[in-house]
Amino acid sequence: MLIVSIETSGREGSLALCRGHSSSYEVLEMTPLTGRMYSAELVPKLDQMLQKHSLTVKDLEGVAVVSGPGSFTGLRVGLATAKALGEALNIPIATVSMLEALASTVNSAEPVVTALDAQRGEVYVGEYHELEGGVCQSCESLQSVDHFLTWVKAKDPAPNVHTPDDSLIQKLRAEFAPATFLPRADAGVIGRCGFKKLRAGESVTPAEVDANYIRKSDAEIFSAPKLGLL
Repeated sequence: MLIVSIETSGREGSLALCRGHSSSYEVLEMTPLTGRMYSAELVPKLDQMLQKHSLTVKDLEGVAVVSGPGSFTGLRVGLATAKALGEALNIPIATVSMLEALASTVNSAEPVVTALDAQRGEVYVGEYHELEGGVCQSCESLQSVDHFLTWVKAKDPAPNVHTPDDSLIQKLRAEFAPATFLPRADAGVIGRCGFKKLRAGESVTPAEVDANYIRKSDAEIFSAPKLGLL
């Protein structure tokens, strides 16, 4: 199965052309995407990669895309591109959480906790357990930093938190809580997670593709009082 993998959730992103078989997975090529330039770079860079490998867009058999959490604008660009490809080519789409992708790189039979700095004194937290060589989501949440640190310390034993954010590692270690640096998942990792989902039949249609922001957007937060929702 030839798939394109899209990661536009962070300040910098990536795009990958991947091929998966029943017992193997390979990244044919991966290219970086410039933050705030996703909409201008995605399609041209995909076209360049396909041409380089003597392929066309019609050879694609699936799409893997990060659904969140992360940059609202970046996620919308990536998901819109995935939707367009899925609808135009009639191919399946697999949405992947960045927290889930991080967990997939941890080799552990024990439950895995991943975290991302959500700014504003908050943390995106994912709890996962292993299932048949992959990861199965237990819970994803948005917590205040203080609540998160209290939650980690209250666990017995305290979980080893995996995160790409140095600021979180410093805060955890200051509280004598275990923490491990984990590089942010790129499009190659996203493609691997997406390929597993596509093989398992865990795909979505273009109409079902949706962002997993976890946190509400500023527009939703600040418009709520005007709409009488608070």
